[in-house]
Amino acid sequence: MWLTNSSIGRKVVMSVTGLALILFLTFHGCMNVVALFSGEAYNTICELLGANWYAVAATLGLAALAMLHIVYAFILTIQNQRARGTARYAVTDKPEKVEWASQNMFVLGIIILLGLVLHLYNFWYNMMFAELMGWETLTHSPADGFAWIQETFSNPVFVVLYVIWIVAIWFHLTHGFWSAMQTLGWSGKTWLDRWRCIGFIYVTLLMLMFLAVILAFAFGCAPSLGASCCGEL
Repeated sequence: MWLTNSSIGRKVVMSVTGLALILFLTFHGCMNVVALFSGEAYNTICELLGANWYAVAATLGLAALAMLHIVYAFILTIQNQRARGTARYAVTDKPEKVEWASQNMFVLGIIILLGLVLHLYNFWYNMMFAELMGWETLTHSPADGFAWIQETFSNPVFVVLYVIWIVAIWFHLTHGFWSAMQTLGWSGKTWLDRWRCIGFIYVTLLMLMFLAVILAFAFGCAPSLGASCCGEL
């Protein structure tokens, strides 16, 4: 099958799964921003999702997309290294029109993968997984996502690690967005620059949403549970 046996096919899989993950990040970012306005509203969303069958199914689907994206990224990286052979050891000047992110996608991918493991431990493990296992001895209720956010970002080490993670995702996606459009044939000479601009603006705003939540809780600017950003409910 050309999607798995050819370089172009693998790039198509990378592009489709990458765009799907961007859509998930958009949903996740909008959900997280709610925590900046009301802890109760955020926990209502967490309770609605929880460990219901549709949330579990969506999680498994997302995990499959992420694994496909990661596996194909490794395959393409190894394939490109073999294609270059000993030429990759030669000292060459940096191409003027090649983005830094394009040359370091593998390193960025490793950082993003490690950040994902940390994030899954801090939230998914303590929330959805804990609810599925019926654990009742945790620091907070599995449905109290607001409390887990408060606890996580009260730790300066986690704050720094998450900021590094978000920056790595920004570099990865600003390149990956327009590259995916190019791979799928949705960009010509005119639209390539437009997709670059659209991707840069969209991904920047998306990552700022995540950073706003992290920094607001880190510096104590977020509302307490039961209060909105404008005062007591």
